[in-house]
Amino acid sequence: MKRVPVPLNPLRAFEASARLLSFTLAAEELSVTQVAISRQVRVLENYLGVELFTRGPRSIQLTDAGARLYPSVGRAFDEISHAAALVSRRNRPDVLAIQAYTTFAQHGLIPLLSHFHEKYPGIEVRLSASTQAVDFAHQDLDAAIRSGTGQWPDYESDFLAPIELLPVASPRLLKAVGGLRDAGDLRQVTLLHSLARPDDWAAWLRAAGYGNAAGLRVLKFENSAMAYEAAIQGVGCAIGIRALVERYLASGALVAPFSLTHTLPGGYYLVRPKGRSESPALRIFRAWLLDALFRPPAEAQQ
Repeated sequence: MKRVPVPLNPLRAFEASARLLSFTLAAEELSVTQVAISRQVRVLENYLGVELFTRGPRSIQLTDAGARLYPSVGRAFDEISHAAALVSRRNRPDVLAIQAYTTFAQHGLIPLLSHFHEKYPGIEVRLSASTQAVDFAHQDLDAAIRSGTGQWPDYESDFLAPIELLPVASPRLLKAVGGLRDAGDLRQVTLLHSLARPDDWAAWLRAAGYGNAAGLRVLKFENSAMAYEAAIQGVGCAIGIRALVERYLASGALVAPFSLTHTLPGGYYLVRPKGRSESPALRIFRAWLLDALFRPPAEAQQ
């Protein structure tokens, strides 16, 4: 069967955008501008003669045509990545491929990795971020960080951190509104939401006896990392996960105005396939990560 030539760069831009449902995150992943991603996707749409995304003011969604195209394109790029990674990591037991959620990677792992590399300079950690379910059969990964109950029939799992919800805001914002003393005072500020975790604010408000966010001002972001950054800049009050905002609380960049912390069922886990032999490098990384996350932030950097 003769192959129909398809422009590869536009396909690559489409795959990343469809997987992340964001031109911005696709641009970050591929180290190009958002404009370049949007332009490449448009090139592919013109080539195929169909719209692949519906574009909103702050979000994108796959059209029916895009949804039909994405699984095959995604599998093709997974196969290419898998084959390339096998070649590049052959005879390299000192290289670890770890995947995590974007926010956990940015706020949970990256601040600690310099300590790991200082302590174990012979082990290279390749960290990637994704909100999609991990697929060890088609992804060249040693381990991944997922949220859930820890009960996965195909995975070995190690508990890393609970999902403890607490509102966080900048000291500057709290000073401007005269402080927040109870949940009702949240009417004075904008609540910063993560589209990846749409129920967190409602869960905390119910625990605080407030009911829900009806009537409160809200601003939504694609992920929690963006909501945390907006909170630091004084845009509003974000619903934080303690393990991911701890260093900001310790530095004073963010403040928790309420004493109530609401813990959701489950937590974050380091997962790896059952039955797969664990490399010495992964064994070292796993022990280090468990130790680092269960110590106060200042000690974890020592």
